[in-house]
Amino acid sequence: MKLFLRLLMGACLALVAAAAGARAAESMVVGGGWTFRIAPGSAQAAAHPKAASWHTAAVPGVVHTDLLANRLIPDPYVGAPERDLQWIGLADWEYRTRFDVPPSALAAARSDLVFAGLDTFAEVWLNGERLLDADNAFRTWRVPVQGRLRAKDNELRVILRSPIATLLPRVQAMPHKLAGNYPSPYGDEPKDAMTANFVRKPGYHYGWDWGPRYVTAGIWKPVVLQSWSAVRADDLQLRQDRVQAVRADLTAILTTDAVRAGGFDLRLWQTAPGGKRALVARQRVALQAGVNRIELPVHIDAPQRWFPNGYGAQPLYRFELEVADGGDVVARIGARTGLRRIELRREPDAAGRSFYFAVNDIPIFAKGANSIPFDMFQPRVTKAQLRRVLASARDANMNFLRSWGGGYYESDDFFDLADELGLLVWQDFMFGGGMPPAYDDAFRANVLAEARDNMRRLRNHPSLALWCGNNEEEIAWKAWGHGRELTQTDPVFADRVWKGYVQLFGSDLRRVVAEEGGGIAYWASSPSDDLAETANTPASGDMHYWEVWGNPAYPPVKYLDITPRFMSEYGLQAWPAQRTIDAFATRTEQGIASPVIEAHQKFMAGKGNERLLKYVEAEFGTPKDFGAFAYLSQAMQAEGIELAALHHRASRPTTMGSLYWQLNDVWPGASWSSIDWFGRWKALQFHTRRFYAPVAVAALRGADGHTTVSLLSDRTGAMRGELRLRVMTLDGKTLRDERKPVDLAPLSAAQAARYADADLLGGADPATTVAVFDLLAEGEPASRSVVYFKPAKGMRWPHAGLHAELHPAGDGYLLEFRADALARAVWIDFGDLDAEVSDNAFTLLPGESLSVRVSSQAPLAALRQALRVRSLAEVLVY
Repeated sequence: MKLFLRLLMGACLALVAAAAGARAAESMVVGGGWTFRIAPGSAQAAAHPKAASWHTAAVPGVVHTDLLANRLIPDPYVGAPERDLQWIGLADWEYRTRFDVPPSALAAARSDLVFAGLDTFAEVWLNGERLLDADNAFRTWRVPVQGRLRAKDNELRVILRSPIATLLPRVQAMPHKLAGNYPSPYGDEPKDAMTANFVRKPGYHYGWDWGPRYVTAGIWKPVVLQSWSAVRADDLQLRQDRVQAVRADLTAILTTDAVRAGGFDLRLWQTAPGGKRALVARQRVALQAGVNRIELPVHIDAPQRWFPNGYGAQPLYRFELEVADGGDVVARIGARTGLRRIELRREPDAAGRSFYFAVNDIPIFAKGANSIPFDMFQPRVTKAQLRRVLASARDANMNFLRSWGGGYYESDDFFDLADELGLLVWQDFMFGGGMPPAYDDAFRANVLAEARDNMRRLRNHPSLALWCGNNEEEIAWKAWGHGRELTQTDPVFADRVWKGYVQLFGSDLRRVVAEEGGGIAYWASSPSDDLAETANTPASGDMHYWEVWGNPAYPPVKYLDITPRFMSEYGLQAWPAQRTIDAFATRTEQGIASPVIEAHQKFMAGKGNERLLKYVEAEFGTPKDFGAFAYLSQAMQAEGIELAALHHRASRPTTMGSLYWQLNDVWPGASWSSIDWFGRWKALQFHTRRFYAPVAVAALRGADGHTTVSLLSDRTGAMRGELRLRVMTLDGKTLRDERKPVDLAPLSAAQAARYADADLLGGADPATTVAVFDLLAEGEPASRSVVYFKPAKGMRWPHAGLHAELHPAGDGYLLEFRADALARAVWIDFGDLDAEVSDNAFTLLPGESLSVRVSSQAPLAALRQALRVRSLAEVLVY
């Protein structure tokens, strides 16, 4: 009888195990009912008693946004509250929630709590048991919790320790410090003991020269309970082994975590860009208990290949892999990719060594900008916000973005949009500046785990073009005095620091990219020649050029003297639109030296508005008020960056990339961006659409009084066109008018003419005369370059006589312009009304007409009343 009972019980257990084995893996987001407070015992609790009580919290989220939502702090972006909010970064914070677990998860053989983002020093407790001590905001933390869960009322607590308070004793104990980035002006940490280098969290939280210092903390990505009783599909890599026009060879690589050894069926489904779904691979596999890696070959005939913006379409393939046990699907995982071959080509030539990207064997001139975080507090960045900015990049003829290393690894939404829009992405690892303690083995191991997590998350994206070790750390050590000063102070420690750097960025990360990156190239630093002796050289590698704007603050014409292989940073500042400024400062608070305006001007290498005024005055003279200063700053920025970008394009094939600093903003304020925090285009973004046009003319006048005219084409086929030269007075008298047919070779830049000032002016007054070059090519928008022979403040501008009429047209409006005299830097503004214009920041020739589309929900009468149009002549003070 006992034997019979034992056999019966065994059979029942086998049935339970079989049933559990057939159950599909499931996930549950632990996202509701969160509350937060200052952790008991925190040094900041007594001074901020309201924050020491429990308040509602949002997860994903961060402390600052939770404090703001509970009205415990003012809006960190409005006015100048920054100094008074530094206590937040010095406090410890506690988050908690309670959640129930469904019976299926309780019955599962395995359950993990997965924390996709904990910022940063986090203790995690479940039902009174300490589960995890996390120390990296960029990693995914997975903790087994089977046997620790109950059906009802599980308590999850996360205690977030202040990164400053945690690290400061260690940093202060160092006999000699590592060079940091930006010392705090607020006293929350000593200026000679900066902690940001030592912590794996977004560096920009500690302040940058375009954003505030808000050292936040939080559960910044979702918390998920994953349960399974057979197999969990952990990762699906779509490695592109060979992609050609006739055939693409891929390997689908599945990583699984199996509860038990056994046989399973794998089925790989492919959904082509047109929507057709087909079974493309099937395999019976024997899985071992634990981690398994299985490869399935995939072949696609006549693939629809993915191209960057301007070179073709962006078709995307969807793959779904099912793991079946008998007739039941126990796990499934999907991934999307575009089929392309991408290479970083570095070939010796007469100038040094090339640096360019080829996609499907087409050499790509990289036209774009650097992207920074889209908000100080990442969890509130929406896909709609990302879409607005990235679509603006696409619409401005960009094909390349550099995702800068002082923020965070960009989101899946960011890369999904880049895939869809045809924007290649240079992705830095998260090192923005200052020397990290890479000599520490544990620090390096932490970084490599972070790298693997993010490479596995992002590697299927066809937009991903490059992994780069860091931003400006090599050049800082070699050329900015960081290495020299530490070597003079402590040569033994300096040698250890540099060897640790080389180990991490020269060896370890390079190896991880080779192992995990699916063939994407690695680059040690930016700017760099990949750890060659000299960094930031025009002969080889990429360059950052900051002698315009930065010290010694050369004029923009100096851009013409620098011909790099790939310019990955350069820039000029400007204030955003008046409506954006009004969002954080009242009109009475708006002055070049007013406290609120200075609080939103973060240039830390000098007085930012003084530097900006220097550039405005050099070209335009003294602005009459702050509104004129903001407008002129945008005109200066747009014209200066246009000069540089066109020079880079005209230097093809020596130069093969021009990425200006920067595309977007982290908050509303003065910065180098072309799109402000609200998504509004500055003058630079409108200019960008013109100077990055696939076919363009570049008429560049140097400091020596010579103008070089180049014809630019990014098209893959030859074209014919017409180049027109007109020399005219500002009031419209034509002194010279010439036209000639031109040929444009594929993927080229060709010099069409070179003129001395006297050749163009022919005795005309340079203060009243301009040269206008127009390029017309069939099927392409007209391109124009206007050459001025004096700074704007030295020209005798007649009243432009701008005429603007707004009337309904289709589902929007049409704004029709005409100018009596040359109107430079025309700017259209509708005040506080939401209205988008198809063009802005343009130049109208005397007697020329132009129509601009206006999109707005506002009625015609309100738009007409709000409309303001200005040009340079109305703003300059003589």
